[in-house]
Amino acid sequence: MPESLNNKKAHPYGDGEKFIELIPLRGEAMGTCATFNRKYICCNVHVLRSVHNCPFQCTYCFLQNYLNDGGMKVVSDIDSLMSEVKEKVFSEPRRFFRIGTWELGDSLALEDETGQAARLVKGFSVLRNAVLELKTKSDRVDGILGIDHKERTVVSWSLNTEDIINHEEHRTAALQDRLLAIKKVSDDGYLIGLHFDPMILHEGWQRGYKGLVEAVFDVVDPGRVAWISIGSLRFNPEMRKMIENNYPQTDITTAEMVLGDDNKMRYVKPLRLEMYGFLYGQLRRFITEDCLVYLCMERWDVWEKCFGRHPDSIAHLDYIFAESLYRRFGVMDEPPEREAYEKSKDTPSGRHI
Repeated sequence: MPESLNNKKAHPYGDGEKFIELIPLRGEAMGTCATFNRKYICCNVHVLRSVHNCPFQCTYCFLQNYLNDGGMKVVSDIDSLMSEVKEKVFSEPRRFFRIGTWELGDSLALEDETGQAARLVKGFSVLRNAVLELKTKSDRVDGILGIDHKERTVVSWSLNTEDIINHEEHRTAALQDRLLAIKKVSDDGYLIGLHFDPMILHEGWQRGYKGLVEAVFDVVDPGRVAWISIGSLRFNPEMRKMIENNYPQTDITTAEMVLGDDNKMRYVKPLRLEMYGFLYGQLRRFITEDCLVYLCMERWDVWEKCFGRHPDSIAHLDYIFAESLYRRFGVMDEPPEREAYEKSKDTPSGRHI
């Protein structure tokens, strides 16, 4: 884990993650998810770029192709971050915002050193039309326990089989440690998010993902799960060589893949459908129909074949999230109106799929 704060030296890949630099807010931190492509269904989540880089070393992580200075940076000015959030969410009071801190780093991996997430949880607890999502592969949750969060924070985990964690998600928390952390925050009243993304093809993947789902719901009450995402391995074409150079022991680049319209390599569609269908079948053993399960960055036809339905548009999926949170957890004062999402000023153009 990190050795020191405020070290500004650049380091080679895999070494700079030992150092954390606390930085002021520079420019705008809040935006929409960078993976948007009009040919795929996007959930239109907002991101708060408060963490830059990660101490973990997942072989498939896009940060090795995106951030090149090696060091980790954490925005220390929480008041400025919250001012930007408030300005955005107050400008559209009829809309409910989901805002995550995980786009450029893990939301909780550095929490023991920085305390950033705890301060954001407190800031979001007073907002009427927004929820914070903290997404992690760590077990570092003690710092956010005991806060009066008022269910305005969803603590989410990126989950994978033990084989993938052991071989591809280096330095991350072991599966059992993640599960214990999930139980801690659930017992503390937080809503839980589950992200089975990226699913990765490997020997015995059916057995692995079946066991993973069973292990998760051995500790998680399905009634406390806000949402579940499913996605599969994908990366930019130029990352293939980078992955092979940085992690010569991995074989994740050897599977048959195709280039999608979003310029990402991904498994061929029949294989993705097989993997999604299998996992969704396992999930349905434990969750009810009203639990929100969605696909990350897939076309409408893949949704249709997996679930027998698909959102009408990106704005529609955004509304579905809000409606689910209102109906299942009552986190809004009034039921959401779909029109507010269709007419939102930052809904991407070409939103109808």
